[in-house]
Amino acid sequence: DYIAVPQHNLHLVPDGLPTDVAVFAEPVAAAFQIPFQLSLDQTDRVVVLGDGRLGHLCAQVLAGICDAVLVVGKHPKKLALLDALGIRTVLVADLPNDRQADVVVDCTGSDTGLPAALRLVRPRGTIVLKTTVAGTQQLAWAPVVIDEVTVVGSRCGPFDRALEALEAGSVSVLPLISERFALSDGVGALDAAKRRGVLKVLIDVA
Repeated sequence: DYIAVPQHNLHLVPDGLPTDVAVFAEPVAAAFQIPFQLSLDQTDRVVVLGDGRLGHLCAQVLAGICDAVLVVGKHPKKLALLDALGIRTVLVADLPNDRQADVVVDCTGSDTGLPAALRLVRPRGTIVLKTTVAGTQQLAWAPVVIDEVTVVGSRCGPFDRALEALEAGSVSVLPLISERFALSDGVGALDAAKRRGVLKVLIDVA
């Protein structure tokens, strides 16, 4: 029923931060892990693969650092949310394989993400893996060696930085909320979260 943790493990949510915004602290922190791990320049050309929740948040964080951020996705409605923020988007079917990206971030949640990233990153560029895929992945690693591509595993990140950004409004999260349910309908919430096109489902605990 109880667990003791060091006080420094806790992060205070600012009083003025709405709960609907604060619930995004963990994925926003994961997005901020990328600039924590990499030395990014304003002129870096960044491609984010995936138009899901994490792809949206990574794109917003990186667009605050780099001028040229492009998000690649499959769902026009999801991409439209990024277009409204002034972030460039393109459908997968329309993406040229020009190998000009300095950094490619894989947020696809699919085993196709890394091969796609390798087709986009320039020689001596960097691929950031946010995707975890169950099972065995079959991939030819010779291009990584030949082109001296840096592959960075990236997972959780700084909660304090995420809360600061959410409080400042520099990351937009409310448009990502697709549906909300009462705790009594938790099963319905889980079913909704599985549907295509859903970005974030909230459960109200009253």
